[in-house]
Amino acid sequence: MTTTTSSRGRRRAPSRIERAAGKAAALQKPRVILALLLLLALTMVMLLDGYLRAEVGGDQRVRTGASASKVPEDILDGGPILSFQGGQATTISVPDKTIALTFDDGPNPTWTPQVLEILQEYDVPATFFVVGSMVSRYPGIVNDMVEQGNEVGIHTFTHVDLSYQSDTRVDREMEQTQLALAGAAGITTTLFRAPYSSETDAIDNYSYPVYKELGADGYTSVFVDTDSDDWKKPGVSKIIEGATPEDGKGASVLFHDAGGERSQTIKALPTYIKKMRAAGYTFTTISGVIEEQNTAAREASGTGQQQAAGADATPSAGATAAAGGAAAAGGATGEQPGNIPGGTGNGAGTEGGIGAEGGSGGAGGTIDRLQAAHREATGVTLYEGKALIAAVTLAEWTVPTLSVGLMVVGVAVMGRFGMMLILARRHYRLRNKRRFSWGPTITRPVSVIVPAYNEKECIANTLKSLAKSTHPIEIIVVDDGSTDGTSEISREAARALGMTNVRVIRQENAGKPAALNNGVRNASYDIVVMMDGDTVFEPEAVHHLVQPFANPKVGAVAGNAKVGNRDTIIGAWQHIEYVMGFNLDRRMYDLLRCMPTIPGAIGAFRRDAVLEVGGMSEDTLAEDTDITIAMHRGGWQVVYQEHAKAWTEAPGSLKQLWSQRYRWSYGTMQALWKHRKSLTDKGPSGRFGRVGMPLVVLFQIITPVFAPLIDVFTVYSMIFIDFQAALLAWLAVLGIQLVCAAYAFRLDREKYRYLLMMPLQQLAYRQMMYLVLIHSCITALTGGRLRWQKLKRTGEVGTPAGVS
Repeated sequence: MTTTTSSRGRRRAPSRIERAAGKAAALQKPRVILALLLLLALTMVMLLDGYLRAEVGGDQRVRTGASASKVPEDILDGGPILSFQGGQATTISVPDKTIALTFDDGPNPTWTPQVLEILQEYDVPATFFVVGSMVSRYPGIVNDMVEQGNEVGIHTFTHVDLSYQSDTRVDREMEQTQLALAGAAGITTTLFRAPYSSETDAIDNYSYPVYKELGADGYTSVFVDTDSDDWKKPGVSKIIEGATPEDGKGASVLFHDAGGERSQTIKALPTYIKKMRAAGYTFTTISGVIEEQNTAAREASGTGQQQAAGADATPSAGATAAAGGAAAAGGATGEQPGNIPGGTGNGAGTEGGIGAEGGSGGAGGTIDRLQAAHREATGVTLYEGKALIAAVTLAEWTVPTLSVGLMVVGVAVMGRFGMMLILARRHYRLRNKRRFSWGPTITRPVSVIVPAYNEKECIANTLKSLAKSTHPIEIIVVDDGSTDGTSEISREAARALGMTNVRVIRQENAGKPAALNNGVRNASYDIVVMMDGDTVFEPEAVHHLVQPFANPKVGAVAGNAKVGNRDTIIGAWQHIEYVMGFNLDRRMYDLLRCMPTIPGAIGAFRRDAVLEVGGMSEDTLAEDTDITIAMHRGGWQVVYQEHAKAWTEAPGSLKQLWSQRYRWSYGTMQALWKHRKSLTDKGPSGRFGRVGMPLVVLFQIITPVFAPLIDVFTVYSMIFIDFQAALLAWLAVLGIQLVCAAYAFRLDREKYRYLLMMPLQQLAYRQMMYLVLIHSCITALTGGRLRWQKLKRTGEVGTPAGVS
């Protein structure tokens, strides 16, 4: 809070306006941060969704043809279950007449439930190697999978070839999948199958260290003996033939429940199960295989009997090594792999056989033994997993919803451009006809009100421009408590210019609406022209501005405000915005008879109409929008006069621009909320509510709020999806905007060279305007209130450009 020192050196307490401004400034920064955090959060949601779909961080490389010279021969020739106990590699084979049915790449919302239904119908257990990103998107399917008695293993989070990845990426792929499983089914697992892997003889010098490292972390890597090749979609009979082991041997059989269209797999699976059972095969899980071999190895070690049951454990360190390897593979220690905090095991080391074929109908401890690789997720792991699922659920709903919303917004924006072009052309042709007339020419004097607060840099130029007016006027300068000598400068300028029609009224600082109301009360004539203290009028501006009042139904007129300081980058951007946005919009709104705003820089009113609606209100920051809507509701017509031109000094810095636009956008929201009952007004007074308010809400609030996401989606698409297509789409939209802007420049007879700044405006200036609007929305939603803010002026806008 600041205090003001008077000319006598005494310090006085800040005024009510200054206290309110100080409070508003204190609240502004947190809201700016909140606006940025909101946009950042939406960006993160998009990145999470892209990561889940392997669009962010995806790696499609697959290693083939690499040497296996550093891989032990007994591993290359061993069984499909690979573990590392004490750093020693051990493989386990599937017993004869046994099938470990495995599925890769799921879960998939279309095919996985059908697979589960078939397995349940035939009471067959299976092991599903799931992709973490899919688990997080479809957690319910995984929970059903586990509840049904099936086993799950990790197939990485984003289905990447781990041999290309760093140790950090490998750990992340495993840990994130474990968290997804914890959130989906309340478990973690010790089983792993690498994407793009097949039989053990395909292990090479690049993948073997990955398996070894994961083995040291407690993982059991699972390969295949028999591949159905269902991913090739060769036909049902070929799939069954490819999945059938040779000569009664046991096998780890690979199918796919995701990764493509799997209707052939669904048709083949029942026939395959019945065929294998008819041939004397039983079905189990990977843990079931390990448990059977574990039991057989213990019996062999304890009794000396050699009952390997077709098992081929390597290396040839005897049954004791096989028992140790099987125990390690089963994870009987209860440890959690992949640096996941500890949990509770399922008791794979229980004595006894594997029992019946399992599934949901197994008795005793069968299901636990068939799911021995599972660990109950507890503590931090469980809560982090649930948080991951919640975040993914949010992304899964948010991104498609935003996509649909953005399509609607895109159609609306394109429709708006088309409507603006059509109506602007019609407006121009209508108002520039030789026979067009508002009525009898108005020549009587009018009052010009100039509210001024610390305008020492600009007020002399303002009065100088009014001295050249071709229309008879009286000028009322209302000094709103300036501390920079604005009143004295005004009087001195009037004397120097020989202007006897200037009155200077000084009041205590009360804000711009109060200053305008003071001017209206002191006006001598029935038409009042309002302008800003930093604005200069062209000589014919007042005369053109008041001519529409020849129509007795017209209560207010909007003039054509132009940026005077347009030779800077920021000024040029605002110049484009004024010509394209404001003036094209006003032409459209004029024809639709729902003009939302008369610019503070140049506007005219019937004095009686202003008093009739209560004058300029202090209820909002956008007093110009407020009074314009009030005029509509009072039954008056509000029109646009393109030939009445005024030149204003636009903000010269980004900070000042933010402050001004923040006030404008927030004030507009306040005004719309204040006049929300206009939606139910009847007759001519309700036209703004029926037509204008929906258009303003749609195109000045909703569309701009969603507009940043269009740019975020564009950047996202350029980086992660299709750069060329996204760039072409962006250039197409830019081209449409350029056409609209060029037409607006043509109507206003402006130089086209400023349009060269438009691409850069789209990349920088527009983003700032988005943040300003989001900031304003947050302020409105949090109930903040601001006061009118004074911008720093330079006085560089003198006489109108190109006007003598």
